[in-house]
Amino acid sequence: MTSPRKILIADDDASIRLVLSQAFVRAGYQVRATGAAATLLKWVSEGEGDLVVSDVIMPDENFFDVLPRIRKLRPKLPVIVMSAQNTLLTAVSAAETGAFEYLPKPFDLDDMLAIARRALAKPAASEPVQARARAARDERLPLIGRSAPMQEVYRTLARLVGAELTVLILGESGVGKELAARALHDLGKRRDGRFVVVHLAATPRERVESELFGRDGETGKLVEADGGTLFLDEIGDLPLDAQTRLLRVIDGSERALNPRTSRPADARLIAATNRDLRALIKQGLFREDLYFRLNVAPLRLPPLRERLDDIPDLARAFLLRAHREGLPPKGIDEGALERLKRHSWPGNVRELENLMRRVSALYAEDVITARVIDREFQEHAPAPVSDEPLTLEALIEQRLAVEFADAPDILPDPGLYDRIVEEVSRPLIRLTLAATRGNQVKAADVLGVNRNTLRKKIQDLGLDAARRRT
Repeated sequence: MTSPRKILIADDDASIRLVLSQAFVRAGYQVRATGAAATLLKWVSEGEGDLVVSDVIMPDENFFDVLPRIRKLRPKLPVIVMSAQNTLLTAVSAAETGAFEYLPKPFDLDDMLAIARRALAKPAASEPVQARARAARDERLPLIGRSAPMQEVYRTLARLVGAELTVLILGESGVGKELAARALHDLGKRRDGRFVVVHLAATPRERVESELFGRDGETGKLVEADGGTLFLDEIGDLPLDAQTRLLRVIDGSERALNPRTSRPADARLIAATNRDLRALIKQGLFREDLYFRLNVAPLRLPPLRERLDDIPDLARAFLLRAHREGLPPKGIDEGALERLKRHSWPGNVRELENLMRRVSALYAEDVITARVIDREFQEHAPAPVSDEPLTLEALIEQRLAVEFADAPDILPDPGLYDRIVEEVSRPLIRLTLAATRGNQVKAADVLGVNRNTLRKKIQDLGLDAARRRT
């Protein structure tokens, strides 16, 4: 009978060591835990353990400095890295130093157990992965946010950094698709080459082919990106003729020669779109075979409304960026941040960045408050783009924004819930009675309430309930 597999845990937090130890023991593993990186390295050097689970920040040493030594001592020992420093750089560092997986804190125990089972079933590669982005580590992070949706983005990016796969980035306008593409380039092995961008939506259709592939002796963007990355933004706007030619280049039936080297151009292709390419395929506007060529490694960037917890970090970073670019320094209070979280953000992160630049430039206050933010939302509300009315939820949100404009400095008077419910109930019941010509039985049925409840509401609200004759 084989002995249970042993897991080595390293974390300076005793409570995390305890929780992980109990979970692994219940799952049938042996466990040994420590709060020091040196102790962990000693155990590994002595041949102990079938799996390592370690935090990044340890009291005596950063685990990313220890991990290469573990890889050298025991190349096949799988390692799971966990960290509360949930940034893209952490995920990339974990991937580059040969970790089997990276888990941001706080994590789900079931996720940890599932990853541990996978790691023990299939150990990490025998050779350590060489770091490819050491020069970028002191630079400002290209993507900001610690929310769960962004953690998934970071983990996917970390897996794609060292690959030569074609990537299709999906997401609404303003979510940061070009930033993600640039991160793949800057952190990858092509970082010494050029990062060439073609904004297809802004390129006249008659010029797209010459822009991409060149004409009359002029080189196109594909050749300019030789040795680097070609980023095609809004690929859904690529004309069909250019789609056909791009497909031939991808499958190798057509080659773009670099006149400087006399060799075919070699560029990594990253495309992005805010459109549904499958819907375009059904409409005959996008080639299905090109779609499958581009969609080798899809990466979805979440809209800002799905990552509201990132707004404080984003807002402060954009204010600092505006100050570095010459605008006055600004702080932002909690009330303003809460007001930002209640916005719908149709323009996503780009809208938030523009807002922070605007308040930095236009307001004399040193600290941005909720009143400033609310004033900006009211003055710069986008004009209606259709005849469709606003939803009831949106109208109520606009009404409540006024109530909370000064929060948390000045909160609304007590009883806000009842006041808002009364404001909604009054027109709802009045119009329902009008539609049923005062027939309270029919009105109660339409509203889905008891007739006695409706009668009491009519009395409480002081509504005219006289029955109308035809």
